[in-house]
Amino acid sequence: MVTSFPIALSAASPMTHDEKVFFQQLGARIAALRKEQSMTQVQLAEILGLTQQMIASYEVGRRRVPVSLLPQIAETLTVSLEELIGKKDVQPAKRGPAPKLQQQIERIQRLPRAKQRFVIEMLDTVLAQASR
Repeated sequence: MVTSFPIALSAASPMTHDEKVFFQQLGARIAALRKEQSMTQVQLAEILGLTQQMIASYEVGRRRVPVSLLPQIAETLTVSLEELIGKKDVQPAKRGPAPKLQQQIERIQRLPRAKQRFVIEMLDTVLAQASR
């Protein structure tokens, strides 16, 4: 006797209304957080190893953001997973404005690896000269 099983939903299956709403809201949060960080879709895509088109699709809610990608997006945008997915009952940690140096370090961390290496080399050169 052959038993048939329902086919599991794939990423290509149509989204329900609730899923559409969730992914549109998630995409809007990603876009807003990215813009707060003065980051382009291209920069975010490079950090995540994606294309700009994928980021654009996520931001408008046209595509589902893979669950496995959420921690990396949250880390890149310097927010908690709870804040990224829009959990309402989480209180953001109170923190004063970050010192300028800390803000610059966070921005450098979001650069592509090649540009990060360039900045590090420049800093090493300046620090070496200052210690003479």
